[in-house]
Amino acid sequence: MITDLWYKNAVIYCLSVRTFMDANGDGIGDFAGLERRLDYLQGLGVTAVWLMPFQPSPKRDGGYDIADYYGVDPDYGSLGDFVAFTHAAKQRGLRVIIDLVVNHTSDRHPWFQSARKDPDSPFRDWYVWSKEKPANADEGMVFPGVQKTTWTWDGEAGAYYFHRFFDFQPDLNTGNPAVLAEILKIMGFWIQLGVSGFRMDAVPFVIAQKGPEVKGEPREQFDMLRDFREFLQWRKGDAIILAEANILPKQDLDYFGDDADRMHMMFNFQVNQASFYALAAHDARPLVKAIERTTPRPASCQWGTFLRNHDELDLGRLTEKQRATVFAEFGPEKGMQLYDRGIRRRLAPMLDGDPRRIRLAYALMFALPGTPVLRYGDEIGMGDDLALKERDCARTPMQWTDERHGGFTAAERPVMPVIDHGPYGYAHVNVAGQRHERDSLLTWMQSMIRVRKEAPEIGWGQVSALPTGRNAVLALRYDWRNNTVVCVLNLDPGPIEVEIATGVPAPAGDLLIDLLTGERSEAEAKGRHRLCLEGYGYHWFRVGGLDAPLKRTPA
Repeated sequence: MITDLWYKNAVIYCLSVRTFMDANGDGIGDFAGLERRLDYLQGLGVTAVWLMPFQPSPKRDGGYDIADYYGVDPDYGSLGDFVAFTHAAKQRGLRVIIDLVVNHTSDRHPWFQSARKDPDSPFRDWYVWSKEKPANADEGMVFPGVQKTTWTWDGEAGAYYFHRFFDFQPDLNTGNPAVLAEILKIMGFWIQLGVSGFRMDAVPFVIAQKGPEVKGEPREQFDMLRDFREFLQWRKGDAIILAEANILPKQDLDYFGDDADRMHMMFNFQVNQASFYALAAHDARPLVKAIERTTPRPASCQWGTFLRNHDELDLGRLTEKQRATVFAEFGPEKGMQLYDRGIRRRLAPMLDGDPRRIRLAYALMFALPGTPVLRYGDEIGMGDDLALKERDCARTPMQWTDERHGGFTAAERPVMPVIDHGPYGYAHVNVAGQRHERDSLLTWMQSMIRVRKEAPEIGWGQVSALPTGRNAVLALRYDWRNNTVVCVLNLDPGPIEVEIATGVPAPAGDLLIDLLTGERSEAEAKGRHRLCLEGYGYHWFRVGGLDAPLKRTPA
């Protein structure tokens, strides 16, 4: 019997309602449009949909400046439209995850407006204030080069307020029990409307102690994570939290919990950044180290693996030399970089539109230990618009057809410019065109997602790296319930021949069956397999065939 932890072998698809599909012709994506595209998502093979913020907001930060946690922005529809969407998703076997943005609110939120106008307001202590500007006010900005300070004077309040992000996003005082109770209430509200979990934004900042007296290294309040977890288990046993926490491996268990009593999932930023270095330098060694450093975790917890998301590609965890290598390969121009730490491009243009390299990158992502998370449009190789500011360049509308505005809207003007020129314009890159091409990226992605779901060893199993003798070749072995899968990938543009030993004794270890092609590899002397990998080539093997009863030895 498989423990019912649906997120261990899921495929998650992230999208913005605002830019996915417009049903009413006003130029803005909406829930009615998203509901119409659920059959597409089901056909793609994903199992869960992650929605970026859709609550009422001034939208100065892509909706992450929320002004009401209990509603739907009128641009996207109503609460009724949201429930119709979650019901339709459930009918198709799709789960829904939504962003939980509770580190800060919009400065237009009624809580903040009340807090700033009256020192005796019940909401005054829901935010973080200081009569004097703290000495460290010009440190710790999330958006260096764009953001100037973390403390801003409010004349009406007669005090400085703290904001880890932009000045129009005042931080909530999450150490206040009333604020914590409200966060649980918000979670409970959306759970009742059909949500299966939350992607919690900026978790280290949510749980950090805040105030003018806080200096030095962050002091996290990890008991909050247990409170969130326990609340979800009581309300809906299989609901999860996927944490955005760009932390060092030594802190992983602080967030997962030694007894798996904190976060269910976290994004693996260490492996993500090492993956891009591996792709840029054709060197798998630092990636293997990142995988090994992030392997320890409770059995019921899971990593979220990804290549690109709606933010910049943060390279802050790489060494200076490694970061320079990735910049030179994938973001050599200053306009392609952001916040002195990352690249703001989509994946396809980063890889020069090379189909072999794009497919290798996704074959790598699907082969990494954890649950894969896809960004909308990447399944067709959408590009970016670097003329748009900061992160907006990778948030352009979905390209459905080669019709006007890419079939996203019938309006004269879409909410954001659709890419309409160059090799990534909607005339060349769109869903409709690729659905009828046998060798299109979309067709390949559908096939790869299917194979990934049929290889639960990757989601559930123990991972180990196999020696290949080549820095450019990565081989990962997964063991789970008497089955073994081995993924072998060539990061180099040229062909390479390698020998690998699976570590599985004969006779099972003498046979590899390629999950992608059905071809077989018979072991040569001493149980070693000789593999010829073309440039940017990859193979996924099941050792000994499907469900073969195997006796294990260490790899």
